[in-house]
Amino acid sequence: MLLVLFLCAVLWGIGYAMDAPRQARLYMIGVLFVAVLGLHLALPVGHPVRMATGESAALWLILGGCVGLVLIYRAGLGRLRAKAETRGVQETPVVKTDRFSDTELERYARHIVLREIGGQGQKALRDGRVLVIGAGGLGAPVLQYLAAAGVGTIGVIDDDLVENANLQRQVIHRDRDIGLPKVFSAELAMRALNPYVTVKPYHRRLNAEIAEALFAEYDVILDGTDNFATRYLVNRVAVASRKPLISGALSQWEGQLSVFDPASGTPCYQCIFPEAPAPGLAPSCAEAGVLGPLPGVVGSMMAVEAIKLLTGAGQALRGEMLIYDALWGETRKIALKRKDGCPICGG
Repeated sequence: MLLVLFLCAVLWGIGYAMDAPRQARLYMIGVLFVAVLGLHLALPVGHPVRMATGESAALWLILGGCVGLVLIYRAGLGRLRAKAETRGVQETPVVKTDRFSDTELERYARHIVLREIGGQGQKALRDGRVLVIGAGGLGAPVLQYLAAAGVGTIGVIDDDLVENANLQRQVIHRDRDIGLPKVFSAELAMRALNPYVTVKPYHRRLNAEIAEALFAEYDVILDGTDNFATRYLVNRVAVASRKPLISGALSQWEGQLSVFDPASGTPCYQCIFPEAPAPGLAPSCAEAGVLGPLPGVVGSMMAVEAIKLLTGAGQALRGEMLIYDALWGETRKIALKRKDGCPICGG
């Protein structure tokens, strides 16, 4: 048994030296445990390997059961803590009236003094409804800044759970949220940031059956997803619903965003990207990598576009695409034109 414990210590030390995540080190030790248990069940009594690793499988079964109970207890405790935090936020309701409270006026003072926003613009934000598709890299900063800006109703739809690999860039989630649905983790952070906003989490994948009815509840649609099937679905329903679509994308060191709004005479997403690229030509962030702060930069720009659309301030990126190159610190814009005969907005 001492031999196995020594091997566990060696694996943990190697993982630590290689800066491997804690979960990866635990996984390696778990594989070693399964291997030892399998040897005990497969080898006959008295075999040298069994004698060197504790003689009996019963000992390892008891040890594994104890470790399993501890892990289950910790996971349950984490979920209870998250629920308690959510309940704590919900149990301190904010009284909302037609007029801004003194606290809200102080909170949004830097918006109100902006000539392009002012009090009417801030009221438009409070009355605004924005649906964010995806609570990942782009969705995280968008949700934070929309909540901080005082957008009255923010919907977020995502079917993923928070993973350790997300935390390098998805800053709305915390280490203690690992394993929780992203929409609920994001809701907790947004309500803690600004209790004056209403957050509507939808823990499910967006599909054609629910998209039309869901989009009808919102003024602006914001797409932060990372797959083309969902992007084309979002674009199709947004065009049919005559809702402006703010779309962003990331790749390694570069990000891009635009506002697709055919109802205002500008192109839709499919005008610019008529079909999905061949497999391998547009690898995902998991395959190609992505700079941690890049989603924060592009996602913040997307939040700016949403605020401009809701308040009427400035000129939104309709008919233009903004491209940001973080590696060289360059930003450029290109003009976009509608495509004749586009199957989505050509009619």
